[in-house]
Amino acid sequence: MSIISERIKEGLKRANMTQAELSAATGIGKSSISTYIKGEYEPKQRNVYKIAEALGVSEDWLLGYEDGCERKNQNIPEGFDNIFPISLKRFPLLGEIACGEPIFADEDHESYIMASSDIKADFCLVAKGDSMTGARINDGDVVFIKEQPMVDNGEIAAVIIDNEATLKRWFYYPDKKKLLLSPANDKYEPFIYVGEELNEIRCLGKAVCFMSNL
Repeated sequence: MSIISERIKEGLKRANMTQAELSAATGIGKSSISTYIKGEYEPKQRNVYKIAEALGVSEDWLLGYEDGCERKNQNIPEGFDNIFPISLKRFPLLGEIACGEPIFADEDHESYIMASSDIKADFCLVAKGDSMTGARINDGDVVFIKEQPMVDNGEIAAVIIDNEATLKRWFYYPDKKKLLLSPANDKYEPFIYVGEELNEIRCLGKAVCFMSNL
C-alpha cells in the first residue's frame, strides 16, 4: 500500500468525507479515486492538488514528504502574531434548528460545512430565529454541536422535542422530574416539561461554537 493511498484514507477520515464526496469535490472519477485508495495507481500532480485542496491538507503531507497535514496558505503574510492559517475539516450539517419556536427536525447528513479542525464538535446546525441573541447566536449562524445525551445546567443544548428541534439553555432538575429550556431573549418564555412529558425530549448535544457571516 503506497503512502499516498494511506494519506488519502486518513484525510477522508479527518474531513469526515466519503469517496463519492471526494470525487464530487474534485471532479475526479469515482473509479480513479478507488484505485488511488487501493494503492493500484498514484494520482498525477494536478489530481494531487485537487485531492489535497478538497481534504484541506497540504500536497507535501499527502505525498508523504512531511508529518504535519496543515494546508499552508501562500497568501497569508508572515511576521504577524495574530495572523495564522486555518486547518479545515468537514462537519455534517443536519439542517436548521429553531431559535424561537421549535421547527421540524431535519437530521440530514448529506450537507457539510467546512470549518476549523480545532472545533471539537460532531455536527453542526443552522440557527433560525432570534431567541438566542443574548448568547450572540443570530438567525443564520452555524452552531457546532458536540454529541452527548445530557448537558450541564446553563449550557446551550440542541434538543429534539417530539420530532421538532430547538436550541436553548438547558436546566434539568431530576428530583422534580422537571426540564426548563430557556431562551436568551427576554421576549420569549421558557419551555417547561415535567413528568412523562420528559419522554418527548431528546438532547442531541452541547453547543460548543458558532460561526457568523459578516
